[in-house]
Amino acid sequence: MQDQLSLTFSALADPTRRALLAQLSQGEANVSDLARPFLNDMSLPAVTKHLKVLETAGLITKTRDAQCRPCKLNGENLKLAADWVDQYRLFWEQSFDRLDLYLQTVTAEKKGKKNVPKSKSTSKSK
Repeated sequence: MQDQLSLTFSALADPTRRALLAQLSQGEANVSDLARPFLNDMSLPAVTKHLKVLETAGLITKTRDAQCRPCKLNGENLKLAADWVDQYRLFWEQSFDRLDLYLQTVTAEKKGKKNVPKSKSTSKSK
């Protein structure tokens, strides 16, 4: 059995599932409405399988209302993934700051060398 974070990232790895989540970020929608943009490329059962993966990962909740199956976004597990990624943001920000400082130093050194006049021995000719 996979941990929740692994399930979340596995579900997010697929572009179709990310597109479904984007649709649900606009509000609750039923399965047929969610499937409509994808029906030129895949079948309704294929879209339903993608929704099942999202539901298993806890990224959406699907209820039953007579013949309609409304789905809605469950932000808790998305927040779990965002929090995990955020742990590394400080590391990358510090790394980029160090790289910026290094590049400024190298650039300043190169500018300093361009302003140094050439020696006379290299400019004399026979």
